[in-house]
Amino acid sequence: MKRWIALLPLLLVGGCLIPNDSEGPPSFTAPFVPGQSLAALVGVEGCDQLLVELQQQSIALMEQQVDTNLAQALQYGNGWCMNDYMEDGVPIPASGTGSDPGPSERAEEYSETNTQVAGVDEADFIKNDGAYIYILADGRFQIIDAWPPEQAHLLSDFPITGAPRKLFVYGDRALIYSSGASLGSQQSGPYDYYYGGSGENYDECTYGYNCDFTGDGRALKITVLDIGDRTNPVLVREIELSGSLVNARRVDQAVFTVASFPPTALGGVTYWPQEIWNDCYTDRTDEEITALFEALKETNRQILLATTISDWIPGAVDTRYFDGEALREEGLLVSCEDFYLTQQADGQNFLSLLALDMTALGVIDVTTIFGRPGAVYASASSLYVAARHQSPGGEPWFFAEESGITEATTVHKFDLLLDKPATFYAGSGVVKGRVLNQFAMDEWNGNLRIATTTGHLPSPDVHSTLTVLEENGGALQAIGLLDQIAPTEDIRSVRFDGPRGFIVTFKKTDPLFAIDLSDPEHPAIQGELHIPGYSTYMHLLDQDHLLSIGYDSQDEGNFAWFQGILLQIFDISDMTQPALLHREVIGSRGSTSEAATNHLAFTYFRPRSLLAIPMVVCEGGHDGSYGTQMTFGGLMVYRAAADTGFEFLGGVPHLEPEAEQSPYSVCGNWWTDSNSYVQRSLFMDDYVFSVAANSIEIALSENPGEVLVSVPLTE
Repeated sequence: MKRWIALLPLLLVGGCLIPNDSEGPPSFTAPFVPGQSLAALVGVEGCDQLLVELQQQSIALMEQQVDTNLAQALQYGNGWCMNDYMEDGVPIPASGTGSDPGPSERAEEYSETNTQVAGVDEADFIKNDGAYIYILADGRFQIIDAWPPEQAHLLSDFPITGAPRKLFVYGDRALIYSSGASLGSQQSGPYDYYYGGSGENYDECTYGYNCDFTGDGRALKITVLDIGDRTNPVLVREIELSGSLVNARRVDQAVFTVASFPPTALGGVTYWPQEIWNDCYTDRTDEEITALFEALKETNRQILLATTISDWIPGAVDTRYFDGEALREEGLLVSCEDFYLTQQADGQNFLSLLALDMTALGVIDVTTIFGRPGAVYASASSLYVAARHQSPGGEPWFFAEESGITEATTVHKFDLLLDKPATFYAGSGVVKGRVLNQFAMDEWNGNLRIATTTGHLPSPDVHSTLTVLEENGGALQAIGLLDQIAPTEDIRSVRFDGPRGFIVTFKKTDPLFAIDLSDPEHPAIQGELHIPGYSTYMHLLDQDHLLSIGYDSQDEGNFAWFQGILLQIFDISDMTQPALLHREVIGSRGSTSEAATNHLAFTYFRPRSLLAIPMVVCEGGHDGSYGTQMTFGGLMVYRAAADTGFEFLGGVPHLEPEAEQSPYSVCGNWWTDSNSYVQRSLFMDDYVFSVAANSIEIALSENPGEVLVSVPLTE
């Protein structure tokens, strides 16, 4: 084991997400006692025991898949040729969807990344420090000298290997995540690794309503640059992993990266008998077919039992550069000591949490569990990964059969050490229902509050739950529960603020629930407000007001059509009577904004009460039909305040509007698939910067329609 990896490895059995389009389970009411024993981790003694556990789990999963294939072969008989449906003996998977300037050389006020928790930075493809803009575009890390804006220009760039995804900037260092080769070749037989996309066309899951937080299925590379001289970035470190980026957080110089590793491919393990593969349509009895599959299982068992621990654990390569010399070290990502297991066996994916100091070239601390990826939430002292599960049928499950609960979310907590960045596994818990995204979680006074939905629309059994979890003896135990929230509706957005919580659900109208969380053991709904439409993201305008973005709706009796983009300001000063103060609808059905499903694209500049929203505005259409004409594509700028509401200041144009209405308009946008041309925005003093893939357009905030400077991002 290489000494450069300081390890705290843990093991949790996890696996592949199985889509559930069925109706939700019967309602379940308090008292709520989850199956903590299935989420809890149990230590193993070392490599020998760990290897046995890995082998036995893989044998069980292999046999289950072979038996499934046997059932198919017996069902379809001799009239079904495996060559018609398979490649290489494995079922064909479905396609996936200069030096730092002084104070006089930077803006006095400027916007930064819109993060969930103050002081906890979130990885994004653009960062801003009031003098420079750091951005990943055109395959390069680019530094834009942005102040003064009238003279903005490209200062320097650095080519990035692979597809650049996200970055952090702290002091004179930049840390960049990029994606390389596909990990699909490491897929082990039938385990369908559930990435939402791949390569340059990867559509990141940011909202979580109809996607999962799984990474992109491509090898992860971390590049660290010294940018002390902004005109000449210098490479100081590269870390290569056989896993993909799930998410990351930064607290000061400490960076915490969550990566997911697919099952290790083991040569020779197959899931269909070669005889059936070679001899299509050959007449065989059921007994002969069964015998072929039983023989295959025995062959696979011998292959798996012959493996060593190095066949299972993923690797890492760390290259550090000293005065132009490269020091390359590689080894297994984790060691065997202090691994942990659970009884929940639903797949074979490693999930690792890497901690490093981006300003130094010290060791990497790694904590690894054997489980599925999920939504990531972090405070300044803890990081949580929440993974969705479904009752696997025949496998151990978290809840008693009579509960009727078939959806669950496991939550794994890691304590964060900042001075010498490291992570420590703290405990696990499970709640019923599926978590929406990171905003459905929040830590306050040491407890985690998490909101989940059980069931799927239009089932009448759909409802939501808020659970308060307390760490106790290595477990996250439920100490408070608010169940049966908004029956027949599902969660569309959540926001927590200390002792308060706000949940928006939807089916036909937008109920905003104001929840008192001051007593963690007795959370209670204090007030609610029912209005048309729904919010997909809620932002604290100030202590007494919420600013939200979402979609307007048209009530059709048993259901409702989503309509144009909806901006709202709520008065929450009286939690018993939340009130809608202001409402602004932009465009018609098919209008879209990146900010509706990605909070990183939502920019509220509190010092100037300015709101910037990337928009594709569509007009026309009626009675549930999409708009027929795109009338604006760019960045819309508002003055947004609780006392005055929304004042439209104008739009920074990027796209030419469509000349006339047409059934072939670009306006067929589904509400969860935001695809606005503009992706980000930022403010510096009196200026607004509108960021698209190919350029940054700069204008005065009071007159955004007149572009002063355009900075190209592509060569």
